[in-house]
Amino acid sequence: MLIEQPPRPVRWLYPEAVWRMNPDERAVYLTFDDGPVPDVTPWVLGVLDEYGVKATFFMVGDNVEKHPEEYRQVLDAGHRVGNHTHNHLRGFEYLSHHYLRNADRANETLQSDLFRPPHGHMRFMQYRTLKQYYRIVMWDVVTRDYSKKLNGEQVFRNVKRYVRNGSIITFHDSLKAERNLKYALPRSIEWLSEQGYAFKLL
Repeated sequence: MLIEQPPRPVRWLYPEAVWRMNPDERAVYLTFDDGPVPDVTPWVLGVLDEYGVKATFFMVGDNVEKHPEEYRQVLDAGHRVGNHTHNHLRGFEYLSHHYLRNADRANETLQSDLFRPPHGHMRFMQYRTLKQYYRIVMWDVVTRDYSKKLNGEQVFRNVKRYVRNGSIITFHDSLKAERNLKYALPRSIEWLSEQGYAFKLL
């Protein structure tokens, strides 16, 4: 559970970040990290369009530069984009000035007020600076679709087990997550709809 749904002490590390939306509203917020990627991102867009769902894509700047067509497809479909740094950097592994410069580079293209740190961590100085310019969005449920230790059914089970009112749910439109994502995403959307959840955009 420490990974799939971060406990309160973890959330206290970044108290002004958004971890969960309104707990009194039966709604969820789908997010996708690490794209855009050919084949995977367009497939996700097709599924979202089929079910009439809008989502937020936290994009890696380098991927946007490599795959501008997929980036444009996300925007044209009416979804939101957020900054996920230019090179998917782990905040703890880089000096703050380097990390912040990398985030700035991604935002030259993305021009977004949303930021999600790769791997969910930042140094304090990184966090303190970024929150002045961005709405930092974390998550209430991470599906772990990227994990080689899980299969698609287990990823789907994570959604069913941990989702609640206001959950920000994280999937990944990446090659690493592709197999699990293609199993779990449509099933999750259908199940969430059956449970009465509305899908909202951040």
